[in-house]
Amino acid sequence: MTLHTPLPEPVPVGTLPASCDVLVIGAGPAGSACAATLAAAGWSVCLVDQHDFPREKVCGDGLIPDAHAALQRLGVLDEVMAHAERVGQVRCVAPRGGQVDVPGTLAVLPRRILDFLLVRHAQRQGVRLVTPVKFDAVLEDADGRVVGARLRQGEARPEVRARWVVLATGAGVPPLVAAGLCTRRTPSGIALRGYVHNPSRAGRHTTMDVVWDKALRPGYGWIFPCGQDTYNIGVGAFFRQGQAADANLRQMFDDFTRVYAPARALMDGGTLQGGLKGAPLRCTLEGAESGRPGLVATGETLGSTYDFTGEGIGKALETGLMAADALLKGAGEALDEAAVRRHYDARLATLRPRFALYEKANTVNRHPWLADLVVWRARHSAGLRQRMGGVLDETSNPGHLLSLRGMVRLLRR
Repeated sequence: MTLHTPLPEPVPVGTLPASCDVLVIGAGPAGSACAATLAAAGWSVCLVDQHDFPREKVCGDGLIPDAHAALQRLGVLDEVMAHAERVGQVRCVAPRGGQVDVPGTLAVLPRRILDFLLVRHAQRQGVRLVTPVKFDAVLEDADGRVVGARLRQGEARPEVRARWVVLATGAGVPPLVAAGLCTRRTPSGIALRGYVHNPSRAGRHTTMDVVWDKALRPGYGWIFPCGQDTYNIGVGAFFRQGQAADANLRQMFDDFTRVYAPARALMDGGTLQGGLKGAPLRCTLEGAESGRPGLVATGETLGSTYDFTGEGIGKALETGLMAADALLKGAGEALDEAAVRRHYDARLATLRPRFALYEKANTVNRHPWLADLVVWRARHSAGLRQRMGGVLDETSNPGHLLSLRGMVRLLRR
């Protein structure tokens, strides 16, 4: 199934309950994964989102091995892959035109379809989905513990009481502020993407192309095949912590089509579907508290998108599963509140070293000449290509390639 194939009908949307065990706010990958896991364990779960499904989401749409693993755990990998465009390689293109293809277990599926499938799976587990509903504020008891949320549904302002609230609202800052979890308002980066239908390019874009160039600093451009002669094309810019996200994405996009001939050919002979759309990114597991009494944050709300690559689907799913695991484990312990935070923060801590290395690897986006060096060496080194493949399946880290020791090794070989 691709952009041109009708989606099956979803399970009918429900109505808001007065109370539930868990209220999950945001039905992206993190929220749906968390909700489905808790409902499968017998909890009463209400999942709300500000949009009806299917709906658009600005994303590169790439599914790399961490996403495959999380989808497998959820039990939806086969269903997702039946709709996805399978891809065998990422093509890394350096500023001077050198390129190397890195193999991996990869696929592309527009978020309009992926998120729909995940929501429908959650409904099958017993989750009550209610849309369109916006989050307004948390409800607190006399001790300041979150005990639910005040929502907006048309003109109504309903309140839902819950034992736990899970915030999975993505990169938007207002929900974080309203929940009392925001520690950084500025995004880590911004992205712009569009879908282009171009039958004349059939068979010419079979890889997931990632392109670095000095005109695209501090970011890169991409072309990912979605199937049926449709391609996700876009640019992203990533910033140092605290730096203002002031890149001109439309100029970056125009520059991408200027410096990369396949991007120019794709746009010149293609039809842009739905226009170009932009969105902020929150990366490096920074910018928000993981929770407070009665409330847990997950997904890109926490900054679960990788710096350097912008890959976020896999880690959104993972952190959603982690949040569910923490709630389930905490429910079995006497100190429910403390146990949940302890379990969840411990699991998140296992991810932080990898996020730190991706932040370090973001140096390539600021200094794209480094991509020339890495690609040049990779074309002559099967071992380096294997290590680059390891970045995709998380058996090696991108930061190691760009450490002082790593750079010396590249130059000596």
